[in-house]
Amino acid sequence: MPALRVPTLTRERAAWREGRLLVGVDEVGRGPLAGPVVAAAVAFPEGCRKVRGLRDSKTLLPKRREILAVIIRSKALAIGVGAASAREIDRFNIRVASAIAMRRAVDRCLRSFAARETLGLAGHGQHLPGCERMQAPPQYWILIDGLPLPEIGMEHRALVDGDALCHSVAAASVVAKTVRDALMRRLAVRYPGYGWDTNVGYATDGHQEGLRLLGPTRHHRRSFFPIAQLQLDLS
Repeated sequence: MPALRVPTLTRERAAWREGRLLVGVDEVGRGPLAGPVVAAAVAFPEGCRKVRGLRDSKTLLPKRREILAVIIRSKALAIGVGAASAREIDRFNIRVASAIAMRRAVDRCLRSFAARETLGLAGHGQHLPGCERMQAPPQYWILIDGLPLPEIGMEHRALVDGDALCHSVAAASVVAKTVRDALMRRLAVRYPGYGWDTNVGYATDGHQEGLRLLGPTRHHRRSFFPIAQLQLDLS
């Protein structure tokens, strides 16, 4: 069994050498049948040390993720979290909704910098629903997990498996995952019968049985199979 890869600060150090900060971005929740897609953007201060034990959130146990999320929030220079709702996912498709969530996360991260320093955030770029037009200041590198996503509408770099390779992107994956899981657990109290407290919206047998018995809620992604198929069968 191959050893787990450990995210490094290699890309952050490259940005620091240019007098910039790296903003790592990742999203979670593309695959579930319910709930939003959530993204986080995280930047660490120049010269920081690695957060011990930080990995891609998918490889961590829930309790470990929660502990690391607290440490990340204490050590990061700035964090932004953004989401796109189930309604936006149905309206625009999951790819565009993921870009919306990432854009919102980056926007909030950079605005937290602006609270510390006077930065010119106005700029141009493709407008996304729910996002003001903005451009990353030249003081930053925006690095997202995966392939380039032009729908974000701002200059960025992309790194496949970034959450396993880059420290800041791994931190973003942990923050996004813990925020989304907590949200789904809260929704589980309001919408019992779907098992969201454990499956956080993914298509488990229990979740699909709940759909058959109770039908979809306003938090379900009606464009996703099997919900779309269920609606056809009932029509």
